[in-house]
Amino acid sequence: MARFVVLSEGLQGRTFELQAEKTSIGRLEENAFQLSEGSVSSRHCEVVLRGSEVLVRDLESTNGTFIDGEQIKEGTLKPGQSLRLGQVELRLEIDGVAPVVSASAASSKKALDPHSRPTQGVKLNELDKTGRPVTLQADSSFKKQSNQINKVFVAIGIVLGLVIVFFIVMAFQKMKE
Repeated sequence: MARFVVLSEGLQGRTFELQAEKTSIGRLEENAFQLSEGSVSSRHCEVVLRGSEVLVRDLESTNGTFIDGEQIKEGTLKPGQSLRLGQVELRLEIDGVAPVVSASAASSKKALDPHSRPTQGVKLNELDKTGRPVTLQADSSFKKQSNQINKVFVAIGIVLGLVIVFFIVMAFQKMKE
């Protein structure tokens, strides 16, 4: 049986068995697997079981869907790999199947020397070991949806300000009388 195990703090240890051919995951109750977390979209992604394959499709989520840290629109998830939806991290487990460890994950694990000093951070050139240039985008993964609500609050503030000014003017006129 295939299942997701939630790894993220606060939701840790929660599991979900993948029983249907298609499973929707998102923040709303209408999803088969509901993740009530702000960085997860209402309908974030869909998981499709095709024989022994687990296919993940992003449903145009705001904060993206990632398999082992790589953003996908559609991808195959293998046992032991992580699936990140916004800020929520899940791991796919399948009964009787050993987790797959990618070559990059295996090479990135180093034996810890108890006498070594901790590093002072990560150098920019260490972030991407694929040889591709590292580019920093101004586009954040947390996109602002709309300024509409701000416009409503500004309009309400202006109206309240005018009402207060009107009452102050009326009070001064009554005091003059």
